[in-house]
Amino acid sequence: MYTLLLIEDDQAIRQMLKMYLETKNYQVLEAENSQQALLSLNKSTPDLVVLDWMLPDTDGIQLMQEIRDIPLHSELPILMLTARAEEHEKITGLDKGADDYMTKPVSLKELDARIRALIRRTQGLNQQHCLELAGIRLQPENAEVFIKDTPVKISGMEYKLLYFFMKHPNRLYNRAQLLDLVWGQTVFVEERTVDVHIMRLRKILKKYGRDKLLQTIRGSGYRFAQSGLAE
Repeated sequence: MYTLLLIEDDQAIRQMLKMYLETKNYQVLEAENSQQALLSLNKSTPDLVVLDWMLPDTDGIQLMQEIRDIPLHSELPILMLTARAEEHEKITGLDKGADDYMTKPVSLKELDARIRALIRRTQGLNQQHCLELAGIRLQPENAEVFIKDTPVKISGMEYKLLYFFMKHPNRLYNRAQLLDLVWGQTVFVEERTVDVHIMRLRKILKKYGRDKLLQTIRGSGYRFAQSGLAE
């Protein structure tokens, strides 16, 4: 089952879309504004975002750029669904990062077809970009983790941290940098939050003898060191 994040401030439209998409076996997460959307993305990574342009707290174009600035979500497929139907508006939406653009009123069957096409396309890209390092394999298309081919249970935030570290091995990051690059600049949490999630991730890795890969550099920050594993 694929997960969609539906960002739409009109409750009637949102509920109508949600009900239809659920009949097509999607899990649908809802957000009525950009703040809710970013909080949802901080907790989980959907397979695709359906995004309205006109939101109450910011416009969809700005929100889309904020999503793209979060490394883990930089390639997340985004379909803009909006009442803005002028040609220059479509061009703006696509130029600013939308993967597809549909106008309201929308054909529900066409919406489903375009969602499926985007997910297929993205899955193909993700399969080419599986991360594997020191016996750890990440499969971004379904956020799965394997260590020596054993599936690992891991929460969404710990997965995001591991993904980021494995994508940037041997590089040192302080707490502030990790908050910006993994949580995102629009999410306001304390720097101690990083320590908590690092501790949880290290505890998971310890079960498989991989905890020494995640190193603490006192007074500087954290890094994922390929040389930290002694076989």
